[in-house]
Amino acid sequence: MAGESTAVATAPISHAHELEVVEVVAETPDAVSVVLDVPEQAVSKFRYQPGQFLTVAVPTDREGGAARSYSLSSSPHFENDLIITVKRTPGGYASNWICDNVRPGTTLTVLTPSGHFTPASLDGDILLVGAGSGITPLMSIAKSVMIGGSGTVYLLYANRDRRSTIFGRELAAMTTEFPTRFTVEHWFESERGLPTADGLAKSLELFSAYDAYLCGPAPFMAAAREALLSVGIPDGHIAIEKYRSLQGNPFADVVVHTPADGERTAALTVQMEGRTAELDWPRETKLLDLLLSQGYDAPYSCREGECSSCACTVRSGEVRMLKNDTLVDDDLRAGLTLACQAVPVSDEVTIHFDQ
Repeated sequence: MAGESTAVATAPISHAHELEVVEVVAETPDAVSVVLDVPEQAVSKFRYQPGQFLTVAVPTDREGGAARSYSLSSSPHFENDLIITVKRTPGGYASNWICDNVRPGTTLTVLTPSGHFTPASLDGDILLVGAGSGITPLMSIAKSVMIGGSGTVYLLYANRDRRSTIFGRELAAMTTEFPTRFTVEHWFESERGLPTADGLAKSLELFSAYDAYLCGPAPFMAAAREALLSVGIPDGHIAIEKYRSLQGNPFADVVVHTPADGERTAALTVQMEGRTAELDWPRETKLLDLLLSQGYDAPYSCREGECSSCACTVRSGEVRMLKNDTLVDDDLRAGLTLACQAVPVSDEVTIHFDQ
């Protein structure tokens, strides 16, 4: 009879980097943009796509630490520095800490850019629908299309009032610089009331052939998605970015279970960045934890099954996920799984991170 397995903790340092803040820009009374310098030796690690995000460690005395993910408002086609834009949330520990404490010279610990809220092409027609701080990834996409592509962008942007509009001046400048390719419609609740599905549909009905990208508070996104579907945009052409507070700490040590003598493991074949490796996969260990503990540079962000940054494809064999809040039925049918939640079921498993 096999004995009990033991656990060994190993620090996942491959994705964590310290970046210096070089500028803090007050966008509105309750939102700031934080400009981060990427040292030359880390530039290759911080290449990103418009619409992606950074996960930031936030100092705290609470057990387990604290971290939050913030979308990049910078464009890889326009800015050399990384820029995250943070809006103060009432009662929100992380956003208030950043708005109150981060200054030029502050060092932030971050994970490398991640996320799948990215346009397939910068040369097509793109509809951006956002509210409040949901403008952040949409701004990255809009600037990238204007500078790095040839596409057309229509942005519908909802806020309480003119004073609360993040990037107001920058958006106005873009409409002047790209008058035939970039259009902004502002929806101010103080003037037009709360956005409704019917009201939004009237503004969006001319854009049924566009690919849509949606980000904002949950009630707004529900109304906007209903509007997009009602004007004829298929669900498969609507990308949605949801903001969630992380419950755990993605910077925490990895826990890997070491099998006792005689305990079965799965034979794992994994392909990543064009290379193939073979590993013994303990039955109680999550795939991402195994890879990080062995020094592999696997993609991840939340480590909680909520962001899909670690999504990979099961080419053969079977795994099960301990949690899944992001992959939909079509993803599962395509063989996708979340590395941060996958444990082996079959004796042999083949996983590809290269799509």
